[in-house]
Amino acid sequence: MPKARITKIQLERGFLQIETLAREIWTEHYTPIIGSSQVEYMLNKFQSVATMQKQVSEGYEYYGIHEANELIGYFSFLPEANSLFLSKIYVLAEKRGKGVGSMAMKFIESEAEKRGLPSLRLTVNKYNPSIAIYLKMGFENVGPVVFDIGGGYIMDDYEMQKEL
Repeated sequence: MPKARITKIQLERGFLQIETLAREIWTEHYTPIIGSSQVEYMLNKFQSVATMQKQVSEGYEYYGIHEANELIGYFSFLPEANSLFLSKIYVLAEKRGKGVGSMAMKFIESEAEKRGLPSLRLTVNKYNPSIAIYLKMGFENVGPVVFDIGGGYIMDDYEMQKEL
């Protein structure tokens, strides 16, 4: 089991750390999938301090995953009527495959259960290799979804769901 801890992020300093970490993770992970120009657009639109603060005001919750004093990953979710929408879950490349994501997912599942929500829901790019991990964790692919995100870009995703 990883020696990591999860903390709720509510202050600007924490969002600044997430913004910096997001740039590192997204550049490494998503550039081969969607290209550098869409990565840059999405970082500015969805992973900025201002966007995270706005999302928190709308009910999203952000959490950091820390190992020692280092931020190694983060996630956010939004409680919905019948599910917990997992908006983001990202871990540094060198920390993947070591149980950190599984630990975070167990935390997320427990949060859904505490809130009486019977399922988790997420969207994932159709070409993201993480799909295999979600399937292994018990998620089911419920079909394609396409979102116009502006700037001439779309998100070409699958929606995945897990009953708890």
